[in-house]
Amino acid sequence: MEQVIIIRYAEIHLKGKNRGYFERVFANNLEKAMKGIRHEIHRTSGRYLVADFDEERTDEIMRRVSKVFGVHSYSLGLLTENDEGSIFEAVKLLAPQEGTFKVQTHRGDKHYPLTSMEISACIGGRLLDENHNLRVDVHTPQHTIYIDIRESGRALIFCSFADGLHGMPVSTAGKGLLLISGGIDSPVAGYMMAKRGMTVGMLHFHSYPYTNEAAKEKVVSLAKILSDYTLVNRITTVSVTQIQEEIHRKCAAELNVTLLRRFMFRIAERIAKYEGDGCLVTGESLGQVASQTLEGLTSSNAVVKLPVLRPLIGFDKEDIIEVAKKIGTYETSTLPYEDCCTVFLPDFPAIKPKLSFIEEEEGKLDVDALVEGALATREVIKF
Repeated sequence: MEQVIIIRYAEIHLKGKNRGYFERVFANNLEKAMKGIRHEIHRTSGRYLVADFDEERTDEIMRRVSKVFGVHSYSLGLLTENDEGSIFEAVKLLAPQEGTFKVQTHRGDKHYPLTSMEISACIGGRLLDENHNLRVDVHTPQHTIYIDIRESGRALIFCSFADGLHGMPVSTAGKGLLLISGGIDSPVAGYMMAKRGMTVGMLHFHSYPYTNEAAKEKVVSLAKILSDYTLVNRITTVSVTQIQEEIHRKCAAELNVTLLRRFMFRIAERIAKYEGDGCLVTGESLGQVASQTLEGLTSSNAVVKLPVLRPLIGFDKEDIIEVAKKIGTYETSTLPYEDCCTVFLPDFPAIKPKLSFIEEEEGKLDVDALVEGALATREVIKF
């Protein structure tokens, strides 16, 4: 008998003949999440077991499992032989000392000599015989003891389910490059794409010295939090200071942010293609700010060929904040450090700029030279 963490996967079971591929990636992601902790991971017919671990680190292992996409649920339990005596000894270790209970059995091994109801009745009856402070209540018990008879000749015994993140294993749905700022939205966008199986790289634009080093460190901190979910442990930074100065000096003030976004998309596409990413990902939400109107979004899309995914496009701010709090980025995102989009911010930014006017103003700039200059400032930070 040994203590194990039982992991059940989510949508993978729908993948038919391709399920083996998704299971292998899922197992690999679990291994990555456990890095630095002594453990073994075993697969047993639709279940993954984390075994042979330091029990003092149980809470940490459970926390890491809770951040792996593809996990439907997980439980702390016991692995034992599937004979009645071994099962009962394991059940006794987990059973309550008083109150109402029921035993619920799942029989994965259909050749097992007893039915699920017979196993439950047998084990429940023996518990009652040994402890007269317990009472059976099959409808609203205070405690439920679960028995899972596996095809491997073993049985799993546990008392609760913890809900996982669901979704698909990261790296099963291609690669994307997230434009991440220090705000609330973009980390949530990266989280949502990772949940659908995308490997999400991160790119941050800064305007040093107009924005300080603390603003950059804030974004690195957000990237570290996000890496628990994305399994990507690096972020690329690029300076757009010279671009902003040129826009401010030569172009209509109301287009400062719109023109900057077009440069960001050009630079992001160059980096994405270099790194093998198939799309760009942003935290934009329709109508949330002036640059996120339909016209503003169209303006940004016009300068790139890669698809731009905006998973938050129909979310309102409260929706986004709720997810940010859930994943642990909200507190860091609300620290009072500004990002590059607040530099040279006009009093009245254009809400519905015409593309012809945007292109006319952009014609005052040496676009290619500015893009190359920004790319020369590229820095990769690993953590």
